[in-house]
Amino acid sequence: MDHYVDIQLRPDPELAPHQLLSGLYVRLHRMLAQHGRQDIGVSFPRYDLRKPTLGTHVRLHGLRASLDTVMALPWLQGMNDHLAVSDINAVPADAQHRQVTRVQAKSSPSRLRRRAMRRHGLDAEAALQRIPDSAAEQLQLPFVVLGSRSTGQPSFPLFIRQGPLSSTALPGSFNSYGLSQDATIPWF
Repeated sequence: MDHYVDIQLRPDPELAPHQLLSGLYVRLHRMLAQHGRQDIGVSFPRYDLRKPTLGTHVRLHGLRASLDTVMALPWLQGMNDHLAVSDINAVPADAQHRQVTRVQAKSSPSRLRRRAMRRHGLDAEAALQRIPDSAAEQLQLPFVVLGSRSTGQPSFPLFIRQGPLSSTALPGSFNSYGLSQDATIPWF
């Protein structure tokens, strides 16, 4: 991961930044999935847990040749008026590293109740007493709203956590969201 491309969302009076980010991320995900790319990582330089927001800046990471290939594809077509895309640049020598991962909340209480009913032979009332609605996990992380073509799910929040900084780069592959449970991206 020796190069990167910065993609900045331009302000738009008709679309909120999170809507533009969702549109960009859907296109990124679709392109990575269709082309089987596991060598492109994503980070969010304006990520802020206090708000929480991913910000208006997306950074793609990879080898120069990988980024050349990806950026030559028409995946940004139709969004050019909303984006400022940098050239492919070398990662600074003093960059640190961090993991950028997807975080999924534990199953919803209703799903956990159905599971308990199947596994433990409980009726609906007993399952409700054992697993109340208050058992739902509420994530306080930045997210982007996406739809899934593979599952047909109309929309879902993709929660993203940027891990602590490290001086050590970890190798690995990235999923079709540009995220990894193993690999790190350069952080600067």
